[in-house]
Amino acid sequence: MTATIVSPYTSDRLETFSKLKCKECGAEYEAKAMHVCELCFGPLEVAYNYEAIAARVSRETIQAGPLSIWRYRDFLPVKTENYIDVSTGMTPLIKANRLAKRLGIKNLYIKNDAVNMPTLSFKDRVVSVALSRARELGFTTVACASTGNLANSTAAIAAHAGLECCVFIPSDLEAGKVLGTTIYNPKVFAVHGNYDQVNRLCSEVANTHGWGFVNINLRPYYSEGSKTLGYEVIEQLGWQLPDHIVAPLASGSLFTKIYKGFNEFVEVGLVDKKAVRFSGAQAEGCSPIATAFKEGRDFITPVKPKTIAKSLAIGNPADAVYAIDIAHKTNGNIESVTDDEIIQAMKLLAETEGIFTETAGGTTIAVLKKLVEAGKIDPEETTVVYITGNGLKTQEAIQGYVGEPFLIEPKLDSFERALERSHTLENLEWQTVSV
Repeated sequence: MTATIVSPYTSDRLETFSKLKCKECGAEYEAKAMHVCELCFGPLEVAYNYEAIAARVSRETIQAGPLSIWRYRDFLPVKTENYIDVSTGMTPLIKANRLAKRLGIKNLYIKNDAVNMPTLSFKDRVVSVALSRARELGFTTVACASTGNLANSTAAIAAHAGLECCVFIPSDLEAGKVLGTTIYNPKVFAVHGNYDQVNRLCSEVANTHGWGFVNINLRPYYSEGSKTLGYEVIEQLGWQLPDHIVAPLASGSLFTKIYKGFNEFVEVGLVDKKAVRFSGAQAEGCSPIATAFKEGRDFITPVKPKTIAKSLAIGNPADAVYAIDIAHKTNGNIESVTDDEIIQAMKLLAETEGIFTETAGGTTIAVLKKLVEAGKIDPEETTVVYITGNGLKTQEAIQGYVGEPFLIEPKLDSFERALERSHTLENLEWQTVSV
C-alpha cells in the first residue's frame, strides 16, 4: 500500500527529472515510491533531463549556492524548493601528507564525512534527499533498515522535518549507534538477526503499512544523495577529476553513485572528461563483492556477515554487480582485509592525520595500504579515499588496542617517572600502557 496523501509541497518548477528507469531493461515509470521494475525486477533509478540541467547550471551558480549538498540542487531528485537542509555536505577534502608519506605515495586526499552533519556519517546526504522526496510524495511516516549510521540519520532528520519515524536495526549493533538513534525519539525495533534479515522484514512492513522506507520504496531517490560525494571532490580539487578513488563497499550503492556523479558533471560540461580508477574495500568477514571480483564472477554468493565492520555487513548487497562492473571497466580493484588490519588502519589514520574513523573507514584505509603495497596505486596519481563515518560510534572495536592514560600523583617526581616510562614504552613500540 502506497500513501496517496496530496502533498502541499508540489511545484511548477521546471523539472530536471520526471521518471524512474529500470537499470536492466530500460522500462520507465512515474517518479513515485517504487524501487523494482515490474517487468524484469531490476532496480529503478532516477532519469534526468541533462539538457535542461546543462542550460541552467554552471560552476558559478553552484558556487553561489548554499554550503550544503543543496548547492547541487538540479542534480538531485527533489521537485520543490522546500527541501530539507540540515547543513549536510561540503565536508573537508584533506591533503593527507603524513599518511601518504607513511604509505610511500605522494598525492593522497581524504574526503572526511566523519564530520558530516548532523550525525557524523555520509548517510546524512542520502537521508536528506530521501526525506525531502518522501515529504513531496505525501508520506508522514518514514522508516529504514539500518546497520547503524542510517538509523542515526533517519531519526535525526525526521525529527527536524517533523516526520514520524521508525527504524529497524540488528539487535547486536554498537551501543554508540543505538544511543545515537534513540536520542531523537523514534520507534526503534532491534531485530534478532543480521542486516539482510532486517531488510527482508522491512520490505514486508513497507508493503503492509505504506510507510516511506528510505532504502526500500524510496531507494531510487535516497541513493542519489551519494552523488554529492563525487560533486564535492571535483569542486574541491579545483574542478578536476581525481585519478583514483578508494571507497567502502556495503550494498555497493555509494560506489556506483560516486561514479554516476563524476559522469554527470562531465555530461553537462562542468569538468573535463578523464579516466578515473575505482577501487572498493570490504572486510573479509563480509566480502561477497571482493570475492566475486577476485574470482572473475559477475554475480555474488550471499554470505553470513561476521566482522567488526558492522556498517559494511551486508551479506547480499543489492548493487554488487554494478560495483564489480565499474571496478573492471575503470581498471580498478576490489579488496578485502581482516578485522585486525581494520583496527590497525583506524589507528594509523588517527595518528597520522588526526581523523578518528569508524570501522568502515578502517576498512577503506587498510585496503588503500594493501593496494599501495601490491603496486596497484601509482605513487604519483591523485588518489581520493572516502571516509564515511565517525569513530566515536564504534569505540568497542578498538578497546584494548590503544594506549591508556598514565595514572600519576599530583607531584612533579611522579610525572617525571611516568614520562620516562612513556619514552621506554615508545622505544619498545608497545601498544598498551599500564602503570
